[in-house]
This record gives sequence, C-alpha cells and structure tokens, in this order.
Amino acid sequence: MRVQPLTPDALVAELVERVDAFPKDAWTRVLVDGAPPTNPGALADALVDPLKARSRPTLRVSAGDFLRPASVRLEFGRTDPESFRANWLDANGLLREVLAPLDPGGTGRVLPSLWDADRDRASRADYVTLPPGGVLLLDGTLLLDKWLPAELSVHLWLSQGALERQTPPEERWTLPAYEDYEPRADVTVRYDHPARPALVGTVEPG
Repeated sequence: MRVQPLTPDALVAELVERVDAFPKDAWTRVLVDGAPPTNPGALADALVDPLKARSRPTLRVSAGDFLRPASVRLEFGRTDPESFRANWLDANGLLREVLAPLDPGGTGRVLPSLWDADRDRASRADYVTLPPGGVLLLDGTLLLDKWLPAELSVHLWLSQGALERQTPPEERWTLPAYEDYEPRADVTVRYDHPARPALVGTVEPG
C-alpha cells in the first residue's frame, strides 16, 4: 500500500487542491471524519482560509451540532457504545438541513446547526445560503457509514493502540464503537502523529 508522508501544511495544501479541482459552478461537500482524538474540526478549520483565497466561499458545519435530543440519544444510558455509533447523530436532520440542499439543483439554503446538545434544546440558528461554487466543510466522528452524500470524504485514521492511548479515561467507553469501523474514504490519512500525517492509498479525484 502506498503511503506518502506529509507535513501538516502539505496535507492542507493537498486537500485544498483536491477541493478546488471540483467544478466552480456547483457546490462541493467535504466530510472530514475522525475519532475525537484526531480533532477533525481543526483540519476542517484549516481549509477555510486557503479555499477563500481561491475565491471559494466556505461554510463550516460540525456534526456535533446535529445530535439527537438527550431523551433519544441517551435512551440506553450515557455510556452505550452501540447507541453512540448508531443513534447519537441525527443523520436525517443533517441530510435534510445541510447536505440535500447542496445536491445538484438544490437551493443552497443550509441550516448550520440544529441542536444544542449542552442545553438540550434547538439551537435556533438562522439559515444561510451558500452560493454555487461554495464548499461545505463538515467535520465529525463515525460519519462515513451513514450514507451521507459528499463530493470528497477524508478519514483521519488512528491505529487501535493510538486510539486507546489518546482517548481520555472518561471517553474510553466509546472505544468499542470504532472496533469494526473501516470506512472507505476518498482520502485516508494516517494520523497517529498529527505532526507527521501520511496519505494512504488515496483515491485520485475524478
């Protein structure tokens, strides 16, 4: 398997090139997926300014703002790994409010957040319109087995040992949720050491 070591800046540059290769008259949906220790939101954030510099409007959305209400999410307790993997994310809400509006022929009208999990109530966010040619950058964990549509998917891969070492004690109950999670992404990045990422057998952009 081909492995290409990169610096963090080179990884950002590689992803920006891939995103910018998509048509300028349509939306590009990018999913950045990884277990919490990889901090996928930080990588998604790092793509914003370079894409704007290429005249690509960007919208940042986090899957953490599309969790289900606590009454549903925690139905089987606060530390149930199966529920964490399958039921915490409101995938239908994410599809309806964020991804489907950016389908070809869509409206471009996106709700950037749906639910405030800390307060357990609707976020009451306003809709925003992403112009054609704009890029949606969506980060989260366990995103790539939910059939969410995207033009580019990025998975930050951790070895089992690194995942166990880097997961805080209070979150170790989530580890079984990742045991058989092996998503096929357009771009897979080895991320045991974020300062030394490496591309692994990536799919070339079409």
